[in-house]
Amino acid sequence: MKKYACTFALAVLILLTGCKPNRDRIDIDPDYILTDKGPVSGVVSKQGVLVVKGIPYAKPPIGTRRWAPPQPMDPWDTLRKGNRFGANAMQAKPVSRGVYTPEFLIPNDTVSEDCLYLNVWTTAMTTREKRPVFVWIHGGGFTEGSGSVPIYDGEALARKGIVVVTVNYRLGVFGFFAHPELSKESGQGASGNYGLMDQIAALRWVKDNIQVFGGDSSKVTLAGQSAGSMSVNALVVSPLAKGLFKQVIAQSGAMMVPSGMFGTNGLADAEKRGVETAKQFGATSVAELRKIPADTLFAKAKGPFMPIIDGAVVPAPAWEIYEKGQANPVNLLTGWNEDDWFLWGPVQSAKAFRESLEKDYGVKSIEMLKYYPARTDPEAEASQKALIRDRIFGMQNLAWANAASKDHDALVYVYRFARKLPAPDELKTYGAFHSGEIVYAFNNLSKLNRPWEPIDETLAKTVSTAWINFIREGNPNGLGMPPWPRYNEANGLMMRLDEDPKAMPIPGLEGLKLVMGR
Repeated sequence: MKKYACTFALAVLILLTGCKPNRDRIDIDPDYILTDKGPVSGVVSKQGVLVVKGIPYAKPPIGTRRWAPPQPMDPWDTLRKGNRFGANAMQAKPVSRGVYTPEFLIPNDTVSEDCLYLNVWTTAMTTREKRPVFVWIHGGGFTEGSGSVPIYDGEALARKGIVVVTVNYRLGVFGFFAHPELSKESGQGASGNYGLMDQIAALRWVKDNIQVFGGDSSKVTLAGQSAGSMSVNALVVSPLAKGLFKQVIAQSGAMMVPSGMFGTNGLADAEKRGVETAKQFGATSVAELRKIPADTLFAKAKGPFMPIIDGAVVPAPAWEIYEKGQANPVNLLTGWNEDDWFLWGPVQSAKAFRESLEKDYGVKSIEMLKYYPARTDPEAEASQKALIRDRIFGMQNLAWANAASKDHDALVYVYRFARKLPAPDELKTYGAFHSGEIVYAFNNLSKLNRPWEPIDETLAKTVSTAWINFIREGNPNGLGMPPWPRYNEANGLMMRLDEDPKAMPIPGLEGLKLVMGR
């Protein structure tokens, strides 16, 4: 586009003299954007959105930098073309499964330890516009995913006046491997949270560089879904991330209630697993482990690999940090999906379900059956799905909302996404499934091949506008939007996001409280 084109005089000046435009210049030239480490270029879409892909925010974490904090990039002089995404973190080949069609998966492209790249979308024309910034941390169970997943495309949100950043970070054994020798090597007596350190490094890059894309580093919203949302939770309680973001959006994931899955992964246990992994490879030192080819290590290392309460990046369980009033102050928009349940656990008969409740909840099982009834097998199936959803997501995100709302200065908003996505017959039973809300929040229905209806277009506009409003002001409300009440534990109000978005009490709240042990 003409408005983005470098002037002939400027082009000649650069060609003949080698002079580089100042990082604080007013106009943003897609052919030459000077970051703090060197120049990058991007591509302007037909809709006028500048996208710069594959910007390195740290040195490749290879060789001796495997299982080390991310290191700042060395400066470069040659222009780096930002016309393609960087490599995805090490992970399995993407395979469609159920509702997770290719739009939810990494492009079938390169995977590598050299994966610390981010991507930027903006429609800003000058560096003085100071637009709010949205930094997205992808999900995928800490074992898969990337900032280049098609449904995370930032163009539609950027057209609404913000700057969008998506981030790659180390996964699996490369991102969350602890070992006593690594803890000693760190100088802090901690190891294992390299993926979280990557995310913090990306946020520091945003702080140092987002101005040259028309962004405002003082108005950063950190957001994520599933493992990305759990990452956001970890960074909110991390002293290393203090001051790097102002508010957060957390979709279906947190580590706020002790459970068998989340929030209780301590350093001692993680180090023990690390020692066992070393024995598995016949390695007697971390140096030997670092020499194992990435493909071999990925294929044979046994997990689980996820964030660790290491005493440094994550000093203590998230709920304890909130109880002590030591969490980083943020506004919070959080929630979960109506059918977040479907990935977990086989369905039991009514009899077996009642027995499992009695085993898990003892005398409280009778009260649990009031909210998760099991008189018949069909009823028990519905209750199991609801309980799985509530145990894995509902209680975690609700506990986070409760904890955050105790800070009277914090703006807290809760949602339940309930729109059952239109689908072919074989996928209809998945309903408002885990990750289904993302295309609405990104206003990216065009990126997912579904038989969309007019109501979906309307809902995508509503949800994405609520997200934009929150990114701008810490409040999802705005002109023409359904009123969304501020949440606190006393009112228990949330926004139900479906065909007719409206505020209402959280469904099944008393059952959720039982699940949370309250």
